[in-house]
Amino acid sequence: MGQPTPARIQKDWWRTAVIYQVYVRSFADGDGDGTGDLAGVRARLPYLAGLGVDAIWFNPWYLSPMKDGGYDVADYRAVDPAFGTLAEAEKLIAEARELGIRTLVDIVPNHVSDQHPWFRAALAAGPGSPERALFHFRGGRGAHGELPPNDWPSQFAGSTEPVWTQLPDGDWYLHLFTPEQPDLNWAHPAVRQEHEDVLRFWFERGVAGVRIDSAALLAKDPDLPDLVEGRAPHPFVDRDELHDIYRSWRAIADEYGAVFVGEVWLPDTERFARYLRPDELHTAFNFSFLSCPWDARRLRTAIDETLAEHAPVGAPATWVLCNHDVTRTVTRYGRTDTGFDFAAKAFGTPTDLALGTRRARAAALLSLALPGSVYLYQGEELGLPEAEIPRESIQDPMHFRSHGVDPGRDGCRVPLPWVADAPHAGFGGEPWLPQPARWSAYAADLQAEDPGSMLSLYREALRLRPAYADGPLTWLPAPDGVLAFARTEGLMCVVNLADTPAGLPAHSRLLLSSGPLDDQGRLPQDTAAWLRI
Repeated sequence: MGQPTPARIQKDWWRTAVIYQVYVRSFADGDGDGTGDLAGVRARLPYLAGLGVDAIWFNPWYLSPMKDGGYDVADYRAVDPAFGTLAEAEKLIAEARELGIRTLVDIVPNHVSDQHPWFRAALAAGPGSPERALFHFRGGRGAHGELPPNDWPSQFAGSTEPVWTQLPDGDWYLHLFTPEQPDLNWAHPAVRQEHEDVLRFWFERGVAGVRIDSAALLAKDPDLPDLVEGRAPHPFVDRDELHDIYRSWRAIADEYGAVFVGEVWLPDTERFARYLRPDELHTAFNFSFLSCPWDARRLRTAIDETLAEHAPVGAPATWVLCNHDVTRTVTRYGRTDTGFDFAAKAFGTPTDLALGTRRARAAALLSLALPGSVYLYQGEELGLPEAEIPRESIQDPMHFRSHGVDPGRDGCRVPLPWVADAPHAGFGGEPWLPQPARWSAYAADLQAEDPGSMLSLYREALRLRPAYADGPLTWLPAPDGVLAFARTEGLMCVVNLADTPAGLPAHSRLLLSSGPLDDQGRLPQDTAAWLRI
């Protein structure tokens, strides 16, 4: 008789999974050139298995000029040489699966690189050509076509740069992000067919799921009208045509038993839930929780609203504290404004890292106790703070398109510290982004030996978490500033965000706490505990 299938690779694993986000360029450098790569990830697979994650989501590893961290894709079927080869990717997928870890890849459907063969052909073919029909080319406004075709804003926060670029032949092309990322025309059947073929390509190689970048932006009003505030439907956000696209994708995923998670930033909860109907996406990122301040009332509201918007379609919620685009949790929670807003990012914001670390530890137990799946961004399990990158070393186009006002996203993308006494903290060669002077103090090898470290907390929480499962959440009576809820199998989570210590509910055992209890057995401020009733 064969060995039983591990619980974490069972059918519907994605409903309760802990999925670890790997930003390949900054994870681990296997060949010593200063850029993270697939060889580095393969070498660290035992670390991820020991951490206890169920799956890895990889940011784009495709062939790319890297004008936007790989989100400018030149070939969806090739791995960029800086990261390795397609054969290495296939080995990585297989080796991870042997350890019980599934693989998700990033698909970037809204745009491609300006070096993609389609766009290069479009430039060569000229105005009115079939090649240009794959994108959004238009003549300009004004007496001589010297003005952009419309007034759409850039999707890079803080950017005042136009989303249209004019070519010498007079045509303008649309790029909601950078000029190096021309938007595809999703009304064209060849665009839809190509992406369906790309999905099959990766599913055939063992990929278990796909994260869809900018999932609500693909479809555009064919007339490309000016943006009128409050007018519905929006000309390029959350258009109804998207749902037919995702239904066709879901049919393909179902053939392979694969899953989707969409990057869907929408304030309208009913519109958001439509993407999670049973024949569309399996899950979508929950950004209201990610951006919520460290405030008990507002966190409870975010949790309640998230569960409520998912309930009608039977989809599990997703919980995430940080990713490759936002300020790291330790830093954000150590600031006066503990919420996240792209528009509020600034250089030199004062931060209390001790306070932020205490809150981040509590937030880890809160998020891991909630029903649904959790996404863990690399380095969060080490308690890494946001690094303030010297201006001369910044590479993120968000910084440059804001004319230097926005510090960009490089601060959360600094290469990881693995070995405290090794050069470059064990990352590999001299990193592509500078590591702060004290980075080695966060090294994984040091934390692995320290039972009080952030890494040890995450390992123990992930070991215990399967008992929480995908069951209901029931709020329990609690003082102001305290969140307390029960889950299945007699488990409770209590988080104290009040100014004074809080007594714990009646329980039979303390399973785990983010910090020590006080001498009266109470939960200190900014501390969380898991209890057995």
